[in-house]
Amino acid sequence: MKKLKGLVIGSALLMMLAACGGGDTETTADGVEENTASGETINWRMGHLAAEDHIWHQTAEKFAELVSEKTEGQIDISIYPNNQLGGETEVLNSVKGGNVDLLITGETMQNWAPKAALLAVPYAFRDSDHLNAVVEGEIGREIEEEIVEKVGVTPLFHMERAPRNLTSNEPISTPEDLSGFRMRVPNVPLFMDSWSAAGASPQVMDFNEVFTGLQQGVIHGQENPVDLIHSGGLYEVQQYVNETEHVYSWIYVVVGNSQFEALSEDLQQAVMEAAEEAKGYGDELFVEEIQNYRDTLEAEGMTFNSDVDQDAFREAMEPAIESALTEEQFELYQQILEVQ
Repeated sequence: MKKLKGLVIGSALLMMLAACGGGDTETTADGVEENTASGETINWRMGHLAAEDHIWHQTAEKFAELVSEKTEGQIDISIYPNNQLGGETEVLNSVKGGNVDLLITGETMQNWAPKAALLAVPYAFRDSDHLNAVVEGEIGREIEEEIVEKVGVTPLFHMERAPRNLTSNEPISTPEDLSGFRMRVPNVPLFMDSWSAAGASPQVMDFNEVFTGLQQGVIHGQENPVDLIHSGGLYEVQQYVNETEHVYSWIYVVVGNSQFEALSEDLQQAVMEAAEEAKGYGDELFVEEIQNYRDTLEAEGMTFNSDVDQDAFREAMEPAIESALTEEQFELYQQILEVQ
């Protein structure tokens, strides 16, 4: 009886250990714990800086829906807009630390991966077609490889951004109009250098602090695409959108390397399929919504200043661009200019 009782207890313990995760993961030859198709739900958290009505959030929701569908509910993504998980730099660190799993991010990654600076070099891209030719070509792949290696995140898909424009409460048409103009820029050294060279007084500030900064007069203006100008409610504290169109750029949806590598091959493939479909959805939204954002900003009382001497801004910023970029970055910048 004692032997029988011992066998029963031992069997029960083994079953409990198996239920606690013994069948949920496998350790690969590289030492990575990989999720198997055990049916256990994997909960991912995703952060971004835009509001819930923004195309980034709508695209993120579509991506989460597709991931859930293609993994039969095994991966569940919770999305936190409006910097709920912190500013972009903070969330990037959280992704690398494993506390957050996904993020929508762009040129801020240059703080770890220098080539990511090319996501938003002033006046590097002629138009939308030029930008997409670069992103989807060899230069884009080179930038992504460095992001994976040095930032610790894997780009899943990219979204084109509307051109960045300068907002203010007085029209700004030439660099001379920037004298004494305090403006917010993201944590991108190249932006600091370029706007300083053009005559402004730039300062780094998280996007969630911009509205209050403008309202209180800490800064006089900022620069962003029309969608973020609208998303941030900046039409309430700014009168002009000055069409500098100084940056055509793109943004990535990224996932932490360790989080992605922990998935089984089947789950990785499902996530990538969802990413491809979400990108198509986002591209359609972009075309439809950008004009709508412009119309809405005008309806909210903002004036679009088209009397901007873009050549003058380009010439003012060029020396700063050349001196701010490393030799490797500048070489990549020149390659971008040559892409047809």
